[in-house]
Amino acid sequence: MNIGVVGVNHNLAPINVREAVSFTDTKKIEAINILLDSEIDEIVILSTCNRSEIYISGENIQQKVDEVANFYKDYFGVKDIEQYLFKKTTLEAIQHLFDVTAGLDSLVVGEDQILGQVKDAHEFCMKLGATKKVFNKLFRDAVTTSKEIKTITKISQQPLSISYIGVKLLKEKMGTLEGKNALIVGLGKMNLLTLNHLEEENVKNIYIANRNIEKTKEIENKFDNIIPIEYSDRHKIIQEKSIDIVISATSSPHLVIKYDDMPKLDKKIYIMDIALPRDIDTKLKELNYVELYDIDDLKEIHDKNDIKRNELAQKAQEIIKIKIDEFTEWLDLTFIDPTIQSLNSKCIEIKEDTLEYIFRKIDLNQREQKIIDKMLGSALKRVIREPIINLKQVKNKGQREEYIKVIEDLFEI
Repeated sequence: MNIGVVGVNHNLAPINVREAVSFTDTKKIEAINILLDSEIDEIVILSTCNRSEIYISGENIQQKVDEVANFYKDYFGVKDIEQYLFKKTTLEAIQHLFDVTAGLDSLVVGEDQILGQVKDAHEFCMKLGATKKVFNKLFRDAVTTSKEIKTITKISQQPLSISYIGVKLLKEKMGTLEGKNALIVGLGKMNLLTLNHLEEENVKNIYIANRNIEKTKEIENKFDNIIPIEYSDRHKIIQEKSIDIVISATSSPHLVIKYDDMPKLDKKIYIMDIALPRDIDTKLKELNYVELYDIDDLKEIHDKNDIKRNELAQKAQEIIKIKIDEFTEWLDLTFIDPTIQSLNSKCIEIKEDTLEYIFRKIDLNQREQKIIDKMLGSALKRVIREPIINLKQVKNKGQREEYIKVIEDLFEI
């Protein structure tokens, strides 16, 4: 099983190392030509923000894997690259590809983006003629298996982002967020994610109260419904603009929405506090028109989703194991391909010699010649059909190799 992979990924290498060994399309073409010239049979290069990996197949795979490791060192000139490189061969390499393609080796388990990246990497190398029968089968199987895993397990539908979970919890409590007015307090990483999730839910207007209003104006053109407001107007805007949702995530050491400053409302308002330490005065829970949720409410959902993803990852591994077994069985059978081709060539040779003799001795018209050609070809195929079928059904590799040797000796092929 002459398959291997060498590379760096987010598990072993910091971002500066991953950046240093990333491949542009031009570098991929150059690298593929260099490696093919070193008698590697097939190559796929996968380069993303989280990984730079070269998959190879060829004889003496361990030696070839070492050569690719040296290639990383020489081509990129990264100091001490050896300490960040991983090397896998045979079943480990195949398992790695299936895990990567299914998102099981990603920072966020089960993420979708890597599936398309693997598919694109294979297609890119296939167009360059860098892949053949084995890798075309292997990578297509990995992609198909990943799609099957996502369909069966729904692993990608288990959210992990606190912002995402917060918005989904609000939607669950309110029924819908479409057409609602929201107030966002703070504009750090957490609430930048929140903005995207609110956009997906078709929220009507999103008022943003951030201490630095200029930061809000910088992203205003990225969204159709963002309205920057002065940070000091955050309490007042709740009543004036009929706010339905408040989501706060600041780094303030003090409360940013206080009980004493909260206006009286004649409708329900949903407040999500995803800051630590908390932004929202917990006394607001005493108001019958306020529904207040904090990070602890979300953490339980987050942890459940995380546990669920890990459970689904186990189920994904069961599917992967079956698919790898099927691939390795197919791969084993490819070793008898030369024997089958030789038998077919032998039959063609016998048929052509025989037909030449018959047609020389007997005067036949074109139709009669065609009939004899087909009948003789069919008869010869019947001779080798059963041996080939039986050979394919032999599971024991050693026994199969013995049979191949016997066939080759008997038929002198």
